Amino acid sequence: MVGITTKYVGPRESHGSRIIASSESQRVIVSYDPGLSSEQNHRRAAEELCRRKLRGGNCNRLIAGGTKAGYVFVFAPSSCRCDDDAFRGMRRGRR
Repeated sequence: MVGITTKYVGPRESHGSRIIASSESQRVIVSYDPGLSSEQNHRRAAEELCRRKLRGGNCNRLIAGGTKAGYVFVFAPSSCRCDDDAFRGMRRGRR
């Protein structure tokens, strides 16, 4: 997996707001949680797609960057000496 792109999709008559995360030929749609920040919602969707694609792989080391359409998430290189806690700042409960 090279990277994950995410984008916000507004509410429709049939369902509420959501985030679409995609990478290569796969995608996942996650409901938008108003209790989280925008970045946290995008990260949650990216981590869900990562978990599905890697089936239990380490999805804790995603680095995010904003784009006009949403966010792009890439994996921190193994040479990065950052502690895993450095990547958890945007998770639920930690703002």
